[in-house]
Amino acid sequence: MPREITAFSNPLVKQVRSLRDKKHRREAGLFIAEGLRILTEAREAGFLPKILFYGAGTRHPLLATLVAEVEAASGEVIETNADILHKLSGKDNPQTMLGVFEQFDTSLERIDREAAPLWIVAQALRDPGNLGTILRTGDAVGAGGLILVDDCVDLFSVEAVRASMGALFTQRIAAARWEEFVAWLRTGEGALIGTSLAATLDYQEPLYAKPAFILVGNEAQGLPADYEAECDLLVKIPMTGKADSLNAAVATAVMAYEVVNQWRR
Repeated sequence: MPREITAFSNPLVKQVRSLRDKKHRREAGLFIAEGLRILTEAREAGFLPKILFYGAGTRHPLLATLVAEVEAASGEVIETNADILHKLSGKDNPQTMLGVFEQFDTSLERIDREAAPLWIVAQALRDPGNLGTILRTGDAVGAGGLILVDDCVDLFSVEAVRASMGALFTQRIAAARWEEFVAWLRTGEGALIGTSLAATLDYQEPLYAKPAFILVGNEAQGLPADYEAECDLLVKIPMTGKADSLNAAVATAVMAYEVVNQWRR
């Protein structure tokens, strides 16, 4: 049966609230995900929270399913109030439920390139909104997952998890240094396709083969020159207006749909 917590001083409330901080997330190996939609996406992908908080008076068939499955898996279910949920999430209008999950293994060895024809690779991505949107794009186009290269924004930050809208749980995710990624990539099949303003090849000109690895660079600097040199294809999305570049997540979506639409045709 769920237990009730309504005191801000409760040790569990303090512990979960601390997960909004990167240092404490790393130490605990845990992260927060909020909302019925994201928690349901996680459950359907095979992930259950270790701790489930929900607001008193919340009634929904999917919540009942979550509660039953979390308890069956020896997780903890907590009924609480909106003030506690606000304290945990940091939002003025918090979701009616919140889950605490174990961080997943992001080692490159977990990625099976044969599991999907398309993969997305992001280098030095700094914005959690872009990270979340790229994960959603990967889910939408049927990509296998996302490989984060070099120092990227924290995958398990509250902002990135929110922005992913559940795709954090549906996409395979790995993190690696550039040298490690390139060594892994070259052990098997797969073309590395980079996007660059310096490229002369229009992104719609090549015929993309499977598997394809779309590489997008840092939001401000783009890809380093030596990273571009490693690409099998370097393409450019034409800019006909006054803007000199697209947002990193938008550019990823444009490239991903071009590749997938070629295969669909």
